[in-house]
Amino acid sequence: MEGPVSDRPSAPTALPQRVTIREVGPRDGLQSERPLPVEVRARLISALSRTGLPKVEAVSFVSPKKVPAMAGAAEVWRLVERNPGVRYSALVPNRKGAEAALEVGGFDYLSVFIAASDGYSLHNVGKPVAESLRDVGEAVALALEAGLPVDAAVSTSFGDPFEGDVPPEQVLDLVARLLDLGISSVSLADTTGMATPTRVWELVGRFRARFPGVPLNLHFHDTRGTAMANVLAAMQVGVDDFDASIGGLGGSPFAPGAGGNVATEDLVHMLMDMGVETGVARLEALLEVAAFLREQVGHELRSQVSRAGPRWWRAAGEGRS
Repeated sequence: MEGPVSDRPSAPTALPQRVTIREVGPRDGLQSERPLPVEVRARLISALSRTGLPKVEAVSFVSPKKVPAMAGAAEVWRLVERNPGVRYSALVPNRKGAEAALEVGGFDYLSVFIAASDGYSLHNVGKPVAESLRDVGEAVALALEAGLPVDAAVSTSFGDPFEGDVPPEQVLDLVARLLDLGISSVSLADTTGMATPTRVWELVGRFRARFPGVPLNLHFHDTRGTAMANVLAAMQVGVDDFDASIGGLGGSPFAPGAGGNVATEDLVHMLMDMGVETGVARLEALLEVAAFLREQVGHELRSQVSRAGPRWWRAAGEGRS
């Protein structure tokens, strides 16, 4: 099998030698799909746990009425074959969600989420940002009391589909308030694919200047075809932690026109060829999980590598190589 080439010319900008990928397919990837059986979702998480990915966002303790595809989170989690080398998280919206996650137990950390803008916040959780922050604060306090660290995902960090551009300082002011609550890491989310490389450079640069040392993850959607370019742009300014979803599935059910996430297999494929470590030794392991997922959701996936195959594969047949 052809793999990454070590004697290529170096990139014009120094890139991280290793990138951490948090797999969000079981949560973000499935939340807008028709509900899958609990057993199937557990099998998906278990399979992803064997691929070498270091982090998996396994379930979401949200209202099953609002997000039917995430119902049965506790049952799913109990069925998962966990890998001790993987850090697992659960997404929680408020105190009730945190209580449910802590009751079932076994997570390495919890993730809370909040929008940077009122437009999306009102559509997503039915509250403006200020009220949503109170809910998040209660969840964070409960998790910290139980000894679990908390990551905060800031939706619409690069733009709101209802309001348009979101000023970077507005995003960073919200991050400051989240840090005051006790969160230990931040994920800036491009909820509907409004980011471009220059916007990534600007927001990441301002984030690093204002919050040096705070762990940063980026979460890109490919609504407008810029997600992979945004990943590379972020790597050029030192970001080494990204979300990705197997098959490229995903998108908020409360955001019109939301596209899928960066596909895990596409991202790993690119990084492998660039010589950047991800923990995934065999891309084929991810492709096998993607094939299983395609059967379960009953439609084609967004991933390009799942369709075309890795660059080192060769087409069969006379005259083709």
